[in-house]
Amino acid sequence: MRSLQRDTKLDPVPGVIVATLRAIDLAAGAEARYVDQLPQLLEGLREQARVESITASSAIEGVLVDHIRVPALASSNPPQFRNRSEKEFAGYSAALDSLQQQDPGALSIGAILHLHRLLFSFVDGGGGRFKLDDNLVVNRHEDGTTSTRFEPIPAAETEYYVAELVDRTNDALAAGVLHPMLITAAFGLDLLCIHPFADGNGRVARLMTTYLMNRTGYGVGRYVSLEQLIYETKDDYYIALGRSTTGWFDDGAHDVWPWAHYFLGCVAQGYVRFADRIAAGANGGTKQDRIREFVLFHAPATFSISDIRRAVPGVSDQTIRLVLTELKVAGRVTVDGPGRGATWKRL
Repeated sequence: MRSLQRDTKLDPVPGVIVATLRAIDLAAGAEARYVDQLPQLLEGLREQARVESITASSAIEGVLVDHIRVPALASSNPPQFRNRSEKEFAGYSAALDSLQQQDPGALSIGAILHLHRLLFSFVDGGGGRFKLDDNLVVNRHEDGTTSTRFEPIPAAETEYYVAELVDRTNDALAAGVLHPMLITAAFGLDLLCIHPFADGNGRVARLMTTYLMNRTGYGVGRYVSLEQLIYETKDDYYIALGRSTTGWFDDGAHDVWPWAHYFLGCVAQGYVRFADRIAAGANGGTKQDRIREFVLFHAPATFSISDIRRAVPGVSDQTIRLVLTELKVAGRVTVDGPGRGATWKRL
């Protein structure tokens, strides 16, 4: 909306942004080739990225669940929930799967509300509606105090602002003048500033970013978790948002480029990580080499055998345990106990 005022916001494009966009476009071309050449490897990467995305996007908002429960909660048939966090975790899984399994069609208010409804589909009262009361976006400090980061659009004006954002985004994509990744960055920033929901705004914004990237031919989020990259750099995430939201409410007197620089940098890094994982999986190394590569360089800091199984298709649990034992003896990993439910940690 306010970031899609082309004459004042997205033109001219800074040189560093142009270079990042060029790198993203080159990497996206390689992505298309891998889809046909390495389907089995990509399927393993897809499942790994899916679980990482659900876990990281939830964790950014303070929604944390027991690591042992992650596979079941991220499945299509989650178990009985222990708390609200597990309900929201499973809801993010449902929303992300909806995006990955079927094209929701052109960008619309209905698509945004549908994802919000799925996000809170296991929570009493559910989602799928805009906020009824005005809200604040606050910073929570280590000493327990809070401060107001910004005051979003009032509840009474929310639907109007979201409708205008949807229209401007669709018009910009149809015009073909601006790079689609710039439009995606601007959309995400504006949706976060509008803050249309009582809860779940950050998660819906990240889901909608995935949606727009998929529709415009940038599908790296299917194979590498951009949410995980954001989680790993969440201090920079909040700093960039803070810089670009300043002035947004003064009739769009803000600077979109700090946010665009951060967001596009994450996408470019996602493609680098994608290329690394493709190389690791397709270089002809042994199954043990592939397991070792994943554990040491790509697995979360805390992981399970099921994480390895999803990320390295076609290997047996016996081979996985053999490599983990070797790495444990070498002091590279540690384990919290015996059995299938054991949690491993990279040192």
